[in-house]
Amino acid sequence: MSSNKKLIEINHLKQYFPAHSGGFKKKYIKAVDDVSFFINKGETLGLVGESGCGKTTTGRSLLRLYEPTSGEIIYDGKTIFNKEKKIAVDMLPYRKKMQIVFQDPYASLDPRMTVGDIVGEAIDIHKLASSKKDRQDRIIEMLRRVGLNSEHANRYPHEFSGGQRQRVGIARALAVNPEFIVCDEPISALDVSIQAQVINMFEDLQKELGLTYLFIAHDLSIVKHISDRIGVMYLGRLVELADSYELIDHSLHPYTKSLISAIPVADPRIARTNKRIVLEGDVPSPLNPPSGCTFRTRCPYATEECANKVPEFKEVEPGHYVACHNLDKVN
Repeated sequence: MSSNKKLIEINHLKQYFPAHSGGFKKKYIKAVDDVSFFINKGETLGLVGESGCGKTTTGRSLLRLYEPTSGEIIYDGKTIFNKEKKIAVDMLPYRKKMQIVFQDPYASLDPRMTVGDIVGEAIDIHKLASSKKDRQDRIIEMLRRVGLNSEHANRYPHEFSGGQRQRVGIARALAVNPEFIVCDEPISALDVSIQAQVINMFEDLQKELGLTYLFIAHDLSIVKHISDRIGVMYLGRLVELADSYELIDHSLHPYTKSLISAIPVADPRIARTNKRIVLEGDVPSPLNPPSGCTFRTRCPYATEECANKVPEFKEVEPGHYVACHNLDKVN
C-alpha cells in the first residue's frame, strides 16, 4: 500500500557517456537527459520505452551504480547526490536500503559461486549475521521467500532454469532487507509461462515487506498490471508520467498513444477495430539527437516550435505530466 511520503526523488538527472568521434571535439551520448520524478513509499513506478531510451541507465544512475553527470538524488528526505553542491555521500549504508534485480539471470550470477554464497555475500558485506547458523538460516529464509528450498543453496547457477535463476537474483536483492528495489526488466528474459509467476511474486513481496519498486519493462500491459504510476521515456527524456490507468485510458503524448496502440488485445473482434498508430522513421542517435523536442522527427504534429524549443515537462492535470508543445492538436 503506497503512502504520500516520498521515498525516492530525482531532479534534473543527467547521465552522459563520452564517445570517441574521431575529431577534436569531444562528443557525449546523452543516455539520460534532464529526468525528474519521485516514487512514494510502498509505490511501484513503471518505466517504459523503446530499447536504448535510457530506462536502465536511469535506474542504475539512481542507485549510483553509474555516477551521474549532474542532477540531484534524494532518498527518504536526505540528499545522497547533488553535483552542483558537490554532495556525494558514501553509498555503502544505502546499499542495504536500495537494491537491484538485473535483467539477465544468466549473466548476473557468478557461475563459480553456489547459490548459498551468492545470496549470502551481501549478508557478509553488511555483517547482518551473528553466526554461521544465523547466516545459513537467513539464506534459506530468502530462498523460501522466492519459491526455492534449502537444497538449492548448494547448487550452482548453471543447474537452474532461467526462471529459477531470476528467483535467485531476487533472493540476493532481498537478503539485506531493502526498502527500495530497481527491477530492471526482470521478466524480459523469461518464458511467458514463467513471467506471470514472477510478477505475482513481486506483488506478494511488496505487500508482505512494504517494498517500493522502480519497475522497468517494455511490455505496457505488464507494467499496467503491476504499477501505480507509469513514466514513458523517449531518447533519454521523460515524455509523459501519470497514474497507470489514467495513462492507458487518457494518454496525451503522441509517442505514448503509439505505444498503447501496440498492446495486443485477446478479443479478435476488439483487436480488428483498434487503430494501430505506426510511427515513421527510426529512433535518432543519442550521440546526435534532434534539436528541440527529440520526438519531432517521428511526430505527425511537429511544428517549427518543436525544432527550436525543448518542451517543458509539466503537470497538465492533477498527477499527469507531459512534455509536448502541441497538446491541442494531438488531443
